Amino acid sequence: MTGTAPGPQEFVHPALFYSGEHQYVTGTVPFVLEGLAKEEPVAVAAPPDRLQLIKDQLGDQARRVHFVDMTQAGRNPGRIIPGVLRQFADAHTSGRVRIIGEPIWPGRSAVEYPACVQHEALINEAFTGRAVTILCPYDVDGLDQGVLKDAWATHPVVVAEGSETASAAYSPEAVVARYNQALPVPPAAQATSFAGSGQLTTVREFAVREGERLGLEGARLQDLQLAVAELTTNSVVHGAGDGTLRIWAEDKQVVCEVQDTGRLTDPLAGRRPPAPERPGGRGLLLVNHVADLVRIHIGEAGTTIRFYIGR
Repeated sequence: MTGTAPGPQEFVHPALFYSGEHQYVTGTVPFVLEGLAKEEPVAVAAPPDRLQLIKDQLGDQARRVHFVDMTQAGRNPGRIIPGVLRQFADAHTSGRVRIIGEPIWPGRSAVEYPACVQHEALINEAFTGRAVTILCPYDVDGLDQGVLKDAWATHPVVVAEGSETASAAYSPEAVVARYNQALPVPPAAQATSFAGSGQLTTVREFAVREGERLGLEGARLQDLQLAVAELTTNSVVHGAGDGTLRIWAEDKQVVCEVQDTGRLTDPLAGRRPPAPERPGGRGLLLVNHVADLVRIHIGEAGTTIRFYIGR
């Protein structure tokens, strides 16, 4: 990467557009080596084949880099900020931290993508004022033009073929709002309403019965139970006091959502360790931890939080 050195507390968030393995290597390995030369902690979170490309080029230097399989740690995009980026950055607070994060790769589903692009937009708020540089690679051959267009809107700078371009389209808040999409419910969904703490056990038992009927068992059924308990409790304690739970099967996953008339106002709720004055964020953080995907819609009627658990 070229350009002037960032300020001591300046967050830097460029996108790297690459075509083929050679451009990937030439766009990422010098970034890593520059960080190591400056004694900066360096992490790389990417799909396994990309991790291997970087490791092969680094040789013995690879032992100084923290590598993360993004297809596992970031399968649910809601986990990436708290469980990958913040976890590494918060462990190294004495100077600048350098991270490669590739959360969007060919093969991400249309259901996952809105949460992915919102994640990219929210990185900017999550790290404002932090001495962190996060480089986000985008495969221009494998991703469609809409994804690349969104990358210009979520990153202030785009690097392509060794050149940096300031993005005139940069508008992360607009991206978060645009992907705040309504979540249609299929006719086969089973639903139950709840009101007050006295019905929390009943609604949790309903979800477990339905999850079992739809094919969940063992640890995955426990994940469903835990997520439902957290979300319904949040609705009662921190929301409007009541809500509706819906559950159904979709492909190889069980899908469950909790809807209430409260309005979630913190865009980073569930994506960062919550501050003490925002205790309600802990429940959503836990849901992100156990679910394979979390989607959120905030509208005039309230908030819907939908999560997916593989069968």
